[in-house]
Amino acid sequence: MPVDRDLADTLWLCDRATPGPWFQVNADDTHFMNLIGVATERSVDGTRAFSDGYDSAKMIAATLVQEPRYVSCEDDRWDENAMFIAAARELVPKLVEEVAALRQQLRDLEGDGAVDGASGE
Repeated sequence: MPVDRDLADTLWLCDRATPGPWFQVNADDTHFMNLIGVATERSVDGTRAFSDGYDSAKMIAATLVQEPRYVSCEDDRWDENAMFIAAARELVPKLVEEVAALRQQLRDLEGDGAVDGASGE
C-alpha cells in the first residue's frame, strides 16, 4: 500500500526512535526524589523502576526530576505526560497505518467513481 509523504515522514521518525514498548516509571527513593519518566523496561513491581543497579540506559525521557528540581512542567501533569510519551511509541505507527489504509480506500472509491469531489489529501 502506498504511504503518503507526511505519513512516510512520521514513520521515518518512529523507525529512528528507540524500539518499544515503552513504560511509565516512577521513583522515590534514596537515589531520586520523585522522578517520573519513560523507560524501555518495566520495573519489577510496576512502579519503581530505579534501585541499586538499575540500568540508566533503559531511560527514554523524564517528565519530572524533583530533587534537584531539574525537569518539571507548569501544569504538574508529569504522570500524564509520561503515560502519553510511553503510549505514543506504539500508537503512532498504528495510527499511521490506519490513516494510510483509509486514504487508500478513499482513493479506491474515487477511482471507482463512488466518491464525488472528495480528496484524500
